[in-house]
Amino acid sequence: MGKYGEESKLIYDLADQGGELLSLRYDLTVPFARYMALKKLANFKRFHIGKVYRRDTPQISKGRYREFYQCDYDIAGVCSPMIAEAEILLIISEVLKKLNLGGCSTIINHRGLLGAMVELAGCEAARFKTVCSSIDKLDKLPWEEVRAELVDVKGLTNEQAEELHRFTELKGKPKELLKRLKEEEQFAKHTEATEILSQIELLAEYLDALKVDDVIFDLSLARGLDYYTGLVYEVKLKDPKYSVGSIAGGGRYDDLIGMFAGKQIPAVGFSFGIERIFTILEDKMQGKLNACSTKVLVASIGKGMVAEKMKICRELWEAGVECELMYLDSPKPQKQLSYALDNAIPFMIWVGEQEVKDGLVKLKTMSTKDEVLIPRSEFVANIKECIAKM
Repeated sequence: MGKYGEESKLIYDLADQGGELLSLRYDLTVPFARYMALKKLANFKRFHIGKVYRRDTPQISKGRYREFYQCDYDIAGVCSPMIAEAEILLIISEVLKKLNLGGCSTIINHRGLLGAMVELAGCEAARFKTVCSSIDKLDKLPWEEVRAELVDVKGLTNEQAEELHRFTELKGKPKELLKRLKEEEQFAKHTEATEILSQIELLAEYLDALKVDDVIFDLSLARGLDYYTGLVYEVKLKDPKYSVGSIAGGGRYDDLIGMFAGKQIPAVGFSFGIERIFTILEDKMQGKLNACSTKVLVASIGKGMVAEKMKICRELWEAGVECELMYLDSPKPQKQLSYALDNAIPFMIWVGEQEVKDGLVKLKTMSTKDEVLIPRSEFVANIKECIAKM
């Protein structure tokens, strides 16, 4: 639990469980690290969707809950610098494009650069985490409030705070910011930071090769410093309408698995906040969401049509068409029509004694109210064509 740092207070501890020390699962990363150690795995790549629990203050409008789903993707094992990170940033970019959330930016930084910033500002290394916890608030608070916390609460000098401010204002496309940092020699006096910038330059080259163009290099990003050891990143929407915070985030955590395995196994990964993404999608799709996936309601006129409707449903199901019938032996036509309208079912098939006798079915398109008689031998192909045109 120590790897969660200040967030440990959000863990649901189950203190009295027959003498066992147990907690509800806080995230999917630490359990993954334990699994790697238990199975003695040195290399592994996986995705995982599961529930996690946090003793937090729920904010429904912002997609913040106490019980929610996360979707994680992790790559564990030794690899050359920034290859796995580039693949992960590509996956994040592709998923967000498929979700069509609107403009998103994946913001990146490096834990080593944060350490260099703190050192170059003249702060003691021991203050790294407490300084970065203030820097992390810059996406929510103006600099003056963060500065007041650094100086008045955490004891930094005005000069140290201003030097940090100068660093945290640096952001831009990776290649553009790298060029600026090189020209202005921002980290020239810090050997480790210079090496890290070379790695980020390599990452920028890989992102170009993968055609990932939605990444921003931002020196104010500070997250997960209790277990991230290298590159860190998070995804935010550009639209100010959605104040849900980050919808995805992650980074490199080379030491976490080693806590359980007894030897270092480097790893890097990310997590999507599924509820936060759904909150945004629900807002964007207001009036378009339909809880019912049924495409066709098989309806009847008259009595004794249940078996016939079942035959029709069976044919449609075998063809991969989502359909259903009402669980009544002789429902009234208006009740069936209302059911289709209430559930936004786009098509209805009507069948009665005369249709059975003539070898026909009647197809009704709900949006236009058009009705057409179709030979029973052709109705499946006809309906599939209508659905494809939706």
